[in-house]
Amino acid sequence: MTNKTTDLQKFMDKVKLAESGHKMDLASGEDLSIAVMNLISIEEHMFFNGNKTGKTQYFELLNEAREMRKSLMKMLIPDYEGEVWCTSKHLLAASMRVMEVGTKYQTKGDTKTAYDLFQKSFNLYNLFWGINLGIAKDTDLKSTDDLPALSREGKGKGLVLKKSDFLGKISNTIGKILDCCRE
Repeated sequence: MTNKTTDLQKFMDKVKLAESGHKMDLASGEDLSIAVMNLISIEEHMFFNGNKTGKTQYFELLNEAREMRKSLMKMLIPDYEGEVWCTSKHLLAASMRVMEVGTKYQTKGDTKTAYDLFQKSFNLYNLFWGINLGIAKDTDLKSTDDLPALSREGKGKGLVLKKSDFLGKISNTIGKILDCCRE
């Protein structure tokens, strides 16, 4: 077996393990992660409201939203190492903001830019899951450089192999795991 085939097999074994053996109900986890994204946005809005109006009650509301967000994140990320907690928070925040910018471009009629931003947002979101399901590790960054990624090509065409960058590979794989409509 070649090195690439062995690496692909190891990577797919991790995907199967995450898909079948993860403690969290992933559909509920997805819903919870979207709630956390919105709480991060609420924190940001309360910060700007407080500064723009000079009213300190907005900072108090910011703190309440932050405490709730921290509590919900503990449900998503009960155990972590190093900077995973903070990285996860920023991945969710960035995903939400990039998606919102994409919707603004879509509203203006620039669908090409919007769709590019939507894909970037989705990749960031899936990287959050890749890190927290243990699929995206430093060794994977090296071993999956030349591996094909799974993706859906058009409606009803199923999964096909497609060359992509690491973030795209993680995103496609996690997208397959986190199919909230599958029961």
